[in-house]
Amino acid sequence: MTTPSCPCGLSEPYEKCCGRFHAGAASAPTAEALMRSRYSAFVRLDGGYLLRTWHPRTRPERLDLDRGMRWTGLEILGTSDGSAFHSAGTVTFRASYRGGSLHERSRFERVDGAWVYVDGEFLA
Repeated sequence: MTTPSCPCGLSEPYEKCCGRFHAGAASAPTAEALMRSRYSAFVRLDGGYLLRTWHPRTRPERLDLDRGMRWTGLEILGTSDGSAFHSAGTVTFRASYRGGSLHERSRFERVDGAWVYVDGEFLA
């Protein structure tokens, strides 16, 4: 029996990919890895992880995830900066769900060495 690949779209099993970030065993090393792990958290309804990886300056007090939402895929369209050598970066992506898609350019920054989501700009 094969282990399903991670919801983020990479071929690794969830436990070896985004699951280790969700469990707190590791931190996302790049802005793109954090973006992928946050997408997987939306798929898995892990609101705690989403709040923990949100910049304190822009983080909402609470997050209500729609249990009826069915995410169907993530496509990374571009990245700028966001590596181990940067303090900020952007990831442009398209997240598909049953009935449509979300196209966004997200901004990330490092806080105490860890990548966090700051905000996003919706794109047409």
